Amino acid sequence: MTKREEETKEKIDFLVRVTDGVMWWIGSIPSLIVHSLLFITAFSLPFFGLVDFDKMLLVLTTVLSLEAIYLAIFIQMSVNRSQEHIEDLKEDVNEIQEDIEDIQEDIEEISEDIDDIQEDIEDIAEDEEDEDHNERARNVMLKSNVATNKTQITSLKGKISELEHLLEELKKEDK
Repeated sequence: MTKREEETKEKIDFLVRVTDGVMWWIGSIPSLIVHSLLFITAFSLPFFGLVDFDKMLLVLTTVLSLEAIYLAIFIQMSVNRSQEHIEDLKEDVNEIQEDIEDIQEDIEEISEDIDDIQEDIEDIAEDEEDEDHNERARNVMLKSNVATNKTQITSLKGKISELEHLLEELKKEDK
């Protein structure tokens, strides 16, 4: 910002503070008391013969008209500033609403991810159960094969023993 723009901004800020002060004062009890005292004084001046009643009404009407004009300007300035604040708040609310929508989308995505993970866990559990069943079946088959093999080995041992016995007899006969 240039120096001139800064000075203008400072002047505007000063005027805004003045109008805020005036608006605050006008809406206060001291203002009510001062205005009431001025009206009482204005209406009592013709009563004591200090001013003509028509002149007092003319001056009072003029002063009140000017005061009403300035009050209307101050009120409009206040309304304009309030409108700016309301628009800023609307923008903030819209941004918050967009953030909430984004968060809801994120939550939905997370929920879907959790569902997918849960399905994967269930699949893994089923695979483990299938693997357990397969492993058990393999173990049973291996045990069965081992038992069969043991039986066959025992049978073969018996046959080998018979053959050894026959070989010894043949050797004895050869001698």
